[in-house]
Amino acid sequence: MDSRKRPMEPSSSPDKEFRTPQKRVSEVRVWQPDSDFMRWGVGETCQYLRREGLEKWEDIFRAEKITGEGLRYLTDENLEKIGIKCLGDRLQILHRVRKLWHIDAEPNKVFNDPIHGHVELHPLLIKIIDTPQFQRLRNIRQLGGTYYVFPGASHNRFEHSLGVGYLAGQLVQALNEKQPELLISRRDILCVQIAGLCHDLGHGPFSHMFDGMFIPKARPGINWKHEAASLKMFDYLVDDNNLRPVMEEHGLVLPEDLEFIKEQIAGPLENSSGQGEKWPYKGRPKDKSFLYEIVANKRNGIDVDKWDYFARDCYHLGIQNNFDYRRFLKFARVCEVDGQKNICTRDKEVGNLYDMFHTRNCLHRRAYQHKVGNIIETMITEAFLKADSHIKIEGSQGKTFTLSTAIDDMVAYTKLTDHVFEQILNSSSKELEEARLILQNIIRRHLYKCLGQTRPDKPLTVNQKAVRSWEAELANSSPQGGSHDVDLQPEDFVVNVIAMDYGMKEKNPINNVRFYCKDDPTRAIKIRKNQVSKLLPEHFAEQLIRVYCKKTDEKTLEAAKKHFVKWCMDKNFSKPQDGDIIAPELTPLKPSWRNNEGEDSDDSNSKETSVLVNGLKKAKTHLNFE
Repeated sequence: MDSRKRPMEPSSSPDKEFRTPQKRVSEVRVWQPDSDFMRWGVGETCQYLRREGLEKWEDIFRAEKITGEGLRYLTDENLEKIGIKCLGDRLQILHRVRKLWHIDAEPNKVFNDPIHGHVELHPLLIKIIDTPQFQRLRNIRQLGGTYYVFPGASHNRFEHSLGVGYLAGQLVQALNEKQPELLISRRDILCVQIAGLCHDLGHGPFSHMFDGMFIPKARPGINWKHEAASLKMFDYLVDDNNLRPVMEEHGLVLPEDLEFIKEQIAGPLENSSGQGEKWPYKGRPKDKSFLYEIVANKRNGIDVDKWDYFARDCYHLGIQNNFDYRRFLKFARVCEVDGQKNICTRDKEVGNLYDMFHTRNCLHRRAYQHKVGNIIETMITEAFLKADSHIKIEGSQGKTFTLSTAIDDMVAYTKLTDHVFEQILNSSSKELEEARLILQNIIRRHLYKCLGQTRPDKPLTVNQKAVRSWEAELANSSPQGGSHDVDLQPEDFVVNVIAMDYGMKEKNPINNVRFYCKDDPTRAIKIRKNQVSKLLPEHFAEQLIRVYCKKTDEKTLEAAKKHFVKWCMDKNFSKPQDGDIIAPELTPLKPSWRNNEGEDSDDSNSKETSVLVNGLKKAKTHLNFE
């Protein structure tokens, strides 16, 4: 037995004796004479044939002057015409050539997603996912404070971003397969997927609460949005993880493709207001304009970002989703509209698109703008404002940043997630005492109380100064005969102004969608609302004004509700839904609030209608609608 044992080799150093073998990672290197085959000349095309073992056909390709762009149009019939007689040879050539634009040629990683099933992502996307900057999204909830109302809404920006990256690839590859004349390259497909994957890198703690509520109050002098932070975080991710060489190995052309990725996330990188008709983008030319409508569609709002969050949010909220993006994928195609190429859909799908925007509106009303969820985010914002200067985050070059200034430094911002909530809540610092008390009230459900909701007749321009003046008016709107022993101050009120729309303010987004007919799929047409149904909305935007009271004892709340109703009367806003209950002595005093503000009375449940018999009025029938 001893003779079978392998003799031990002498170790050159003690360290090597107990070293654990390292896992070998196979790197996928994509050979390409130029990273984009569309740029190849005849010589590079022949070089590719040699690399694929098709060198015996090189002379024919060279004689016919077939370039990289010509490869996209190559068919079996073409190959037969130029002298390749054997069917097996023709099929082999077509198979090798089509690998150039089919991204599936590389081994992908599979994720099991509850929404989209088994999702395959390209190795370059995995390199981006496996970075601290992207993994940070695991700790930022998709719906912020809504989780404190809907217990299922615990999903995060990480899984949403994976979904958007996947759907971006699904849409661009569907267009590629249906319309090869679009000349969509593997570069295009990868860049669109990366943009979808990285579009939300810049979100802060509690998602939209951070850029919509906290930053405007903490730093009112700046106009900061998470899209701008996504661009900075993407640049930091690429540089910090040395991904430029990896991107080039997978066929991207830098810096051109980096610019294209960022333009898809945030629009043109330079101010294009004075350019007139000039094409504002630099990453791709005008004949690839449809690629800019996939991740963040500035034209009509129909994009894969919405498709994923509709499906994902509805799943986690327990709300029915009425829009099926898979059907849109089946009917999507590119048509030319006013000199640009736009993504269009079948004319029969117009009703489904109205359903999509209706779903968006329902999600806002039932979940995103839930009155309790909103006030929880308001309270978290107040806690963050009180804690702002006391939270220290180390950034680049050892500099220290606060909650509100971390957005200026991506090293510091990478460390800023929802965990700051627990950091404040579990702290013992004297400086964080006020902020800690607010968060403890949230945990114990000691929340500010909603006094009611109203609407202005016309949209109002609202800023922080206007909100503060309204809070002062509410404190002074004491009705005659009101309680004199309740002292309400402006700081006791919180006013939230909510914009509800279909994504394009007062405009109907479907007016910016183009459709095609079965008989002529190349011609784009517009379908107006009156061609679809009379039951569609007349208006596409409205403002809601909610008022909350910080004091929660019964006597103060009763007085505050009367202040709120009197304030609505003075401002000529709509009557609160429970106005007749909370202030029955006040609502009759406003003429326009009587009889449902001029609407037809529904007090009667029955109507009489004449019945025609052989064209003659014979009798009156009593119809009961109970």
